[in-house]
Amino acid sequence: MLVCKQRRQEITLDINAVKSSYKAWAPIYDNTFGAITTAGRKRAIQHINSRQGSVLEVGVGTGLSLKHYQPHLQITGIDVSTHMLAKARKKVNKRGLSHVDGIFEMDARAMELPDNHFDTVVAMYLVSVVPDPELVVAEMARVCKPGGEVLIVNHFAREKGALSVVEKAFAPFASKIGWHSDFSIHRILGEDDLSVQGQSKLPPLGMFTFLRMEKQADDARLS
Repeated sequence: MLVCKQRRQEITLDINAVKSSYKAWAPIYDNTFGAITTAGRKRAIQHINSRQGSVLEVGVGTGLSLKHYQPHLQITGIDVSTHMLAKARKKVNKRGLSHVDGIFEMDARAMELPDNHFDTVVAMYLVSVVPDPELVVAEMARVCKPGGEVLIVNHFAREKGALSVVEKAFAPFASKIGWHSDFSIHRILGEDDLSVQGQSKLPPLGMFTFLRMEKQADDARLS
């Protein structure tokens, strides 16, 4: 397990704080934040279901998304929270989700997974609640096949307006509330292997963004 380091002046979440937060959230997550994000999650999965092959869901949590994937896909899920994963595994067993190949406890900053392995790698409502989100995106790119897609669903900070002021006001409490309220999209756009293919707003009220990136093929990176 990696130790969180303060590499920038931005406030950094501690991995133990994240685990503690999601231990508390696990019993009520599905009916609280999980319910709020249902529409956005389904919209993203609709896109994934139009694709083929293997899918890695980073931050699978309690497994709310698993029943929505079509059976022609092969799904792997990882998360750092033992308590969240226990709920995800119960869903897999109860619903007989045979297209789910495995659910593993793993730090997304150092995935114990092979290079160039998955056709689609997705993180939903994750990058602003983890330490070192840049490392997470780099790992997502590493395990994605060249020509595959890296997808991110998340809330990103507004650059202006009244809500941007509120987001900045909550920023110092990142470690206590378990997420970065003022998380900038630019923090995850620096991976050389990934090129942005699309960006769209998701419900409710356009609060979240669906970001689609493609991993460049080997010949494109060399050119």
